[in-house]
Amino acid sequence: MNIPSTDKRWLVAPVLPPDADRLLHGYPPLLRQILYNRGFATPEAARLFLEAKSPPGTDPSNLLGMAEAVARIRHAIQHQEPIAIYGDYDTDGVTATALLVQALKSLRANARGYIPNRFDEGYGLNNEALKSLYDDGVRLVITVDCGVRSNPEAEYARQIGLDMIITDHHHPSHELPPAVAIVNPKQPGDTYPDKDLAGVGLAYKLACALAPELPVNEYLDLVALGTVADLAPLVGENRALVKAGLQCLRQPRRQGLLSLMGVANLKPGQITSTDIGFALGPRLNAAGRLDSALAAYTLLTTSSLAEAAGLAQQLNNQNTERQKITRETQLLAEQMAVESDPNGVLLFAAHPDFNRGVVGLVASRLTEAYYRPSVVAQIMEEFTRGSCRSIPEFHITDALDECSDLLEHHGGHAAAAGFTVRNDNLDALRQRLNAIAAEKLGALELRPTLYADAEIPLSDLKPEVLEWLEWMQPTGYGNHQTAFVSRNLRVTNSRAVGKDSSHLKLNVTDGKLYFDAIAFRQGHWLGRMPSAVDLLYTFEVNEFNGRVSLQLNVRDIKAAKG
Repeated sequence: MNIPSTDKRWLVAPVLPPDADRLLHGYPPLLRQILYNRGFATPEAARLFLEAKSPPGTDPSNLLGMAEAVARIRHAIQHQEPIAIYGDYDTDGVTATALLVQALKSLRANARGYIPNRFDEGYGLNNEALKSLYDDGVRLVITVDCGVRSNPEAEYARQIGLDMIITDHHHPSHELPPAVAIVNPKQPGDTYPDKDLAGVGLAYKLACALAPELPVNEYLDLVALGTVADLAPLVGENRALVKAGLQCLRQPRRQGLLSLMGVANLKPGQITSTDIGFALGPRLNAAGRLDSALAAYTLLTTSSLAEAAGLAQQLNNQNTERQKITRETQLLAEQMAVESDPNGVLLFAAHPDFNRGVVGLVASRLTEAYYRPSVVAQIMEEFTRGSCRSIPEFHITDALDECSDLLEHHGGHAAAAGFTVRNDNLDALRQRLNAIAAEKLGALELRPTLYADAEIPLSDLKPEVLEWLEWMQPTGYGNHQTAFVSRNLRVTNSRAVGKDSSHLKLNVTDGKLYFDAIAFRQGHWLGRMPSAVDLLYTFEVNEFNGRVSLQLNVRDIKAAKG
């Protein structure tokens, strides 16, 4: 594929202006710079950010549709109507389902969870499941993390006598589905100030609105898990919810989460948002990717030590298998994308042998490797189901909207989406998406950009810097980890590490101080490391075999210019 150099562009934040420096004088100089970079240029703004309190106006009653939703649910509780919480099979959907079922049961509701099987039913609502729930006596369905684009299914539910409340955080289409209530801050007319709550965040707001007297803090662990795993921006209300949720996770009361932390070799008291993103979230997701997500749901709701231990080990094994399948699928998808369109700005690969549970992960890896929008799909007998990942320059759900006449279902966000298409329309979809991408991206120089908060000498990396960086937590999507650039460093030692020698362990110095460094997925530098390098990195504590040290976590390496 004729892809430009994958060298990353470094964007180092400009030096703090004198006026902002004076306003933020109560904070250490380096922290002033970091706060200013994130848009907190006054003492009040900095204080609100560091305290991680929910912004004004985020009372759940301010969500459009909430009053109608609460009234219908209270009616169902009063009359003991069976209620089904219809979720999604990813971590956001599973945590949202577990949260709302447990909250409703604490209010003595006749509530149950329902999570569709990815392979038999696909994403979102389906008529067979709705009919089965109705035949089983359910009269109220509450969706979490799905439903806002399920217009035909919502209409079917109405026709058979099912009332429906839709809570979803995905972008709605131009026409909303028929429902008793829709709770989605992205819907037209909703003035709720924070539009970026995850599905589990909206489930939590519904629980709070239903019963303000409930000990809702008991559910914040689930909110943190789903919000971080779904890559919701960790700013505003999400930041407040996740920070409080991390405190709950560090003192886990759910036996399932304690067991899951054990198989992931995590210390509960030190859980971070990074641990959710790279250890807990993938294991919870693994159930729905390879089989049924009910194992993850049961893990989050069980009080049995034996059941929790068995399920945690099952999810850990499935995650290992998922990693293997993902690697194999990525190799084939990459080869297909290159052969099908060597000059394209969008990567597209569809194959019957692809596992539908990992196509999103593979698309994400292709986008990361090539910095292109990527589509990876499984071709079945009649339909093809695919996942898309994209780059900031290309809104993938808007692109799918332009192809809606070819699609059976689709939906998502700016950076990630999914779709179902009839096999007869697959080639037309490929051609149209390529044309849309070529029009929007063809004239751009597509290179990934890495952001750094400051260019500093190694001598600035004192232990107290780690304390300041901790104040910026939780970090993740929308509130990136603090990164620095240091130049003209000498590499005194480098060696390959990892199962496939794809990572680098380094020792670097500026002539005064020496630091250990780890560079993940940069083993290609081995044997050709320049005599002097510039590094873009994060600063962290490394604990290994009982030894605690400070290290640089290197995001990118460039040859020093002088």
